[in-house]
Amino acid sequence: MVITRTPLCEVVPIANAAMDDRTVIEWDKDDLDALGILKIDILALGMLTCIRKAFNLIESHHGRRLNLATVPKEDPATYEALSRADSIGVFQVESRAQMGMLPRLRPQCYYDLVIQVAIVRPGPIQGDMVHPYLRRRNGEETVTYPSKELEEVLGKTKGVPLFQEQAMKIAIVAAGFTPGEADALRRAMATFRRTGQIHGFRDKFIEGMVARHYERGFAERCFKQIEGFADYGFPESHAASFAHLVYVSAWLKRHYPMVFACALLNSQPMGFYAPAQIVRDAREHGVAVRSVDVTFSEWDCTLESQVSGNHPEALRLGFRQIKGLPPLAVAKILEARGNPHILWRAGVARSALETLARADAFLSLGLDRRAALWAVRGLDDDAPLPLFSFAEQRCGDVLAPEPEVALPAMSLGEAVADDYRALRMSLRAHPMALLRSRMARMGYAPCRMLDGVAHDRLAAVAGLVTCRQRPGTAKGTVFVTLEDEDAIANLIVWPAVFDRFRKEVLGSGLLAVRGRVQREGKVIHLLADHLEDLTTLLAGLECDAYPRPFAGRTPRGRRSIGIAADSHDFH
Repeated sequence: MVITRTPLCEVVPIANAAMDDRTVIEWDKDDLDALGILKIDILALGMLTCIRKAFNLIESHHGRRLNLATVPKEDPATYEALSRADSIGVFQVESRAQMGMLPRLRPQCYYDLVIQVAIVRPGPIQGDMVHPYLRRRNGEETVTYPSKELEEVLGKTKGVPLFQEQAMKIAIVAAGFTPGEADALRRAMATFRRTGQIHGFRDKFIEGMVARHYERGFAERCFKQIEGFADYGFPESHAASFAHLVYVSAWLKRHYPMVFACALLNSQPMGFYAPAQIVRDAREHGVAVRSVDVTFSEWDCTLESQVSGNHPEALRLGFRQIKGLPPLAVAKILEARGNPHILWRAGVARSALETLARADAFLSLGLDRRAALWAVRGLDDDAPLPLFSFAEQRCGDVLAPEPEVALPAMSLGEAVADDYRALRMSLRAHPMALLRSRMARMGYAPCRMLDGVAHDRLAAVAGLVTCRQRPGTAKGTVFVTLEDEDAIANLIVWPAVFDRFRKEVLGSGLLAVRGRVQREGKVIHLLADHLEDLTTLLAGLECDAYPRPFAGRTPRGRRSIGIAADSHDFH
């Protein structure tokens, strides 16, 4: 496609982006529009990569060829899972707000997903469209239309405008706008924060509706809703395209959870959740997950099949999960693997071997983490580096024998701590399981206990912080997700509470909270009243066989392990 008559660099300023092989154009999109230069919005969606990888895995391991058009449509099991907010990793509906909306909206068909995508947006929220729509959908409020024309415009959304196209049609059929004026209104909705142009349409819109015999109060409410779109509302066509990917990714998660988790891990970074949360969710869905291993792992995560047949039985973590392991070292390992005569001459740097040892990646060779580290650190810097300790025996090479030593066994706490340092996760145990008795003595219950607490009753829980969010539409409210060995807890921290406990909210790896339970249907939140940073328990308990796997305050001289919680939309 030809966009400009001359090279683009002669038309607009171009600069290097932060990522390799990426460039950015430094002109504002509105300047391009004023100059009459073509602007094309191309969304580079990581979920498309994830879905493609999932389809490839399904074909290779299940013999079933799928694409976006052939995924079975309107699957009841998929909608049932979405209605339970089983949506970790699912495109567009994995955020806290979307997961809170799913059990309330309970999508049953594709168009419900179109609405789900669009309704949890600043526009509908600011325009007070969410609750009226839910009340009407649940039969708690009568659906009425002041005219046949508006029923045709708003019928699919039960009389509540949720899409930009509806706002434009209301302006035409109810306020007397011409199509050109309606398009100008659309542009004003898109530029409200920058110029405030939408207010210039207020009088014309309201008076136009009044002149066509609509009640003034109704006209004012309609314009207020349209003003909400200026804080980011979705076009219906955009929401429909996104809803397709919501459905496909949800279908994959429901019917091929091992495939979906593998594809997600191989498509990182993307989404709201770190690999540790993806792995945890996969295991909760019955997926067997195996650790990184020099004998079996590839760079990407893989599916390991049964001895007889091609059906996968486990998800094998790939070398990509090891923090700080260079891809070049992995390439050398993969090239040498299976040939003991060249294996130890692979030329892998000792630092990479130590990284592998710290990740406990030599278990298949009979070396646990401590033994592997001992062997790697005993290597001669000037000698060729053997990749595995048994290679020298098979090759017949004469190397200085290592003295026999009796290395003490690692405690579970030490092993979990080192897992988090190397992999940002552990398949052995959750850190909170090791601290559970201490948490009980401090009065903090497991997160799963919130399911049995009545609305507005007091509760106290503690867990590792996995996500912090402060959306622009939340007016300073912070949403925090805690994780323990069995469940998660969703916290709401009101602005006044956040001001009192800002340091704890922003800096804790292990956070304890006391507050009141808020229940709305199946959606449960804990309204925080008091928060306490317990990260030092993790940081200081390794000597007592407990892990210290998360970043936070650490005693002087101790190393902290940096797995920070994701902070999406946090300002």
